[in-house]
Amino acid sequence: MSSSPATNNILKPFLDQQAGRKIPGLQYIVLNSHQPLFEYAGGWADIQRQKPMSFETSMMAYSMTKTFTSVAILQLVEKRKLGLDDPVVDYLTDYPYGSQVTIHQLLDHTSGIPNPIPLRWAHLVAEDQEFDENAALAQVLRDNPGLGFEPGSKYAYSNIGYWLLGKIIERAEGQPYSGYIRANLIEPLGIPLNEMDFVIHDPASHAKGYLARYSMMNLLKGFVTDRKYWGDYEGNWLQLKSHYLNGPAFGGLVGTARAFSHFLQDQLQAESALFTPETKQLLETQQVNKKGESIPMTLGWHIGETDGSAYYFKEGGGGGFHSEMRIYPSLGIASVVMVNATQFNSTKFLNESDPVFFP
Repeated sequence: MSSSPATNNILKPFLDQQAGRKIPGLQYIVLNSHQPLFEYAGGWADIQRQKPMSFETSMMAYSMTKTFTSVAILQLVEKRKLGLDDPVVDYLTDYPYGSQVTIHQLLDHTSGIPNPIPLRWAHLVAEDQEFDENAALAQVLRDNPGLGFEPGSKYAYSNIGYWLLGKIIERAEGQPYSGYIRANLIEPLGIPLNEMDFVIHDPASHAKGYLARYSMMNLLKGFVTDRKYWGDYEGNWLQLKSHYLNGPAFGGLVGTARAFSHFLQDQLQAESALFTPETKQLLETQQVNKKGESIPMTLGWHIGETDGSAYYFKEGGGGGFHSEMRIYPSLGIASVVMVNATQFNSTKFLNESDPVFFP
């Protein structure tokens, strides 16, 4: 569906100022439960070759993957293959955090499991055949064996927690995490694997990821990343070589904004293709800590507000890419933005662009 001329007149100049200028390339979609309300793809997927960003261009989604991991866990709860209050230790061996931590606490980030910055938890695409995920996770657990606080007592984000959720899915289902997500989320939503998966199917249709030349992160990159990830400078941007995160469950999805919009559209429906209305309500219920105090999380979404409208969201950012998806439940609309630049303020962007579609 094409957007209205008035919406185009408001948004397109703003988006054109971003794409190809402030950031290399951008995809942005706003939708309701039936159709897209606005779609934009602009700027460059490849600066050096002047290859335009299109709706078919895939990018790294990073932590937006976590909401898919949450949905998978709740599907298994619905099937009675695991329970939210089950101790994590019931499913995982060589697990250092004791018997107190539950699956529920992993989902809402109240486990107390630490969250070291995972900038080195990655490997080049060329190294994927030899990569051993279990060995990588075991090393991370050895390096971070202690809890930061009593489980359930407060909220604190943890990538390790979601990496462990992926392993729980594997234990409960007897198949790799990525295979479960393909069969039980991606395929039921009718998303082709070349538009959303855990591997880059077509390098020619995958955007290059970039880091701004004139940025603090670029100055400090040698302290937090390996030189093997650095490509060449293309104008004011350092190209980062294609890679995968070591833990697919905390940030492994590769996809397009249109692919993620299919997921958002499903979540706007009264009847989801992924689980029952009761489970969907469970996914959207704000959580509390042991003291009964509300935390800014559901069992898979973070909670925010802009222009008086509350929304669920999940942001993802890492080496060369940044993204965010939102659902505004009271308005019946959702949005997703994906860019091929590490440093991009997705919150500011969506706070400025989404209200165009508010009543």
